[in-house]
Amino acid sequence: MAKRLVPLLNRVLVEKIIPPSKTNAGILLPEKSTKLNSGKVVAVGHGVRDKKGKFIPVTVKEGDTVLLPDYGGTEVKLGDKEYHLYRDEDILGTLHD
Repeated sequence: MAKRLVPLLNRVLVEKIIPPSKTNAGILLPEKSTKLNSGKVVAVGHGVRDKKGKFIPVTVKEGDTVLLPDYGGTEVKLGDKEYHLYRDEDILGTLHD
């Protein structure tokens, strides 16, 4: 469903990751310990040109797990799923295992 939306310029389409609220053993986790604002990149735009005409590509790629700001982005609903559109420079970083 998200493949129908292709971000323009330096926009990134992200599906937020909802952390589990309890462990496999059934222990409920406090809300504060599950608060990591991250998401998976679903689609990216091509990039943008600077004032001199030099092409600046998007720094993340599809499938990356990224750290997101607490506020910002544009909420987009496609079907029953919720996505967010961010500018490339608004993404705080990538998360690696």
